[in-house]
Amino acid sequence: MRAYYAYAKKTFLGKSAYRFDHLMGILSTCLQFFIFYEIYRALYGGSDSVDGITMSMVTTNFVLSFGLGAVFTPNDYFLPSRIWDGSISTELLRPMSFKGRMIAENVGEAVFNLIFKFIPILIIALLTTGMSKPAGALNLILFIVSAILGYGVLWTISFAVQMTSFWLINIWSLITIKDVFVNILSGKMIPLWFMPVWMAGVLKYSPFASIYFTPVEIYLGQLSGSEIGYKCLLQIIWIVVIYAVGDFLWNKGQKKLVVQGG
Repeated sequence: MRAYYAYAKKTFLGKSAYRFDHLMGILSTCLQFFIFYEIYRALYGGSDSVDGITMSMVTTNFVLSFGLGAVFTPNDYFLPSRIWDGSISTELLRPMSFKGRMIAENVGEAVFNLIFKFIPILIIALLTTGMSKPAGALNLILFIVSAILGYGVLWTISFAVQMTSFWLINIWSLITIKDVFVNILSGKMIPLWFMPVWMAGVLKYSPFASIYFTPVEIYLGQLSGSEIGYKCLLQIIWIVVIYAVGDFLWNKGQKKLVVQGG
């Protein structure tokens, strides 16, 4: 565990060295949030709510979704880049788990983003918008738990997509498609409250809704105790299932490995 902690710490410190990139990341996330905020405020036309969905709820969804999106940044090219340059051959010889190192470095970056991106964005939103407060102290705690599980869901999706690079080599198009599905179907860009009833009914069982929308629902107090338990269990199930798919591809892919350099 000490070795994985060292990798996580190295990634955290490495990210802190690029201050300009860090500041641009905050600016980019805030800009995206305010663009969507103004669009929906214009659509609301000064009304407090539309079909029972208040502007405060929408604002909170965007703040939390875009804020968590700044934290949830798994490196989609962690494996592909090493296959491209051939360094995967030496990586597999290291006396530690490659997947464990992948997780450690991603967690180190996530912790950095949490402290230096999510918190500043949250403070800016609280000072400039009508963001709702958590429904209660317990809701805030459960929100944090669900958000961690949401990160797990997103990481396993990234992990499974990366594993296809053993066969496809260049997976830029798959990563792009994955990002589009996550951004739209997770409620990040379009809150699932505004989706057609049949689509929202399907999406609530999908892994995408588990990433951002489930934590937001818990934060706002829209779920009962049993529903929170069910949604968190669903998040765990998706983590296990998707990771199992990625692990299967990982085991098969090592036998099909083609080194492009070295």
